[in-house]
Amino acid sequence: MGTSLILLTTILPIAIVAFIVMAIAKNDKKGGKDMFKQLYVYLVLFATLMMSIGGGIGIFMGVADLVSPSNMYYEYESYESYKSGNYEEGSTIDEAQMRENYEQMIEDAKASARQQAKNTIIKSLGFIVIPLPIFLYFNKSRKKKEEIVD
Repeated sequence: MGTSLILLTTILPIAIVAFIVMAIAKNDKKGGKDMFKQLYVYLVLFATLMMSIGGGIGIFMGVADLVSPSNMYYEYESYESYKSGNYEEGSTIDEAQMRENYEQMIEDAKASARQQAKNTIIKSLGFIVIPLPIFLYFNKSRKKKEEIVD
């Protein structure tokens, strides 16, 4: 479902704009090459901007998970259910040790959630660091071309 939503919201509008520009360029022989260059520049600007915005959203979500990790495993399993599932007849583990094991499991789950949040932040940072220079370069060249035309 997510892939089809991405196709509908990004690729389909780009394809429609490309076909419209091609139809206009077909009628205008003189400015056709210029129009294709402009279309290419604006498509690159759009794609890199969307990637950067997506990376920013990913970083925000990762920071939110880091600050307030989601309650994963330990929210669904209470100490009593943990105890009943891990206590065997004739076991030498006493109540204090069982409670300590349960608390350790909770801390491990929290640490895992924090580590996943850090991993998300690092991955999302790539969606900003990589396309941002491309965006800046193409935007600068677009501005230079507009200054020359004016």
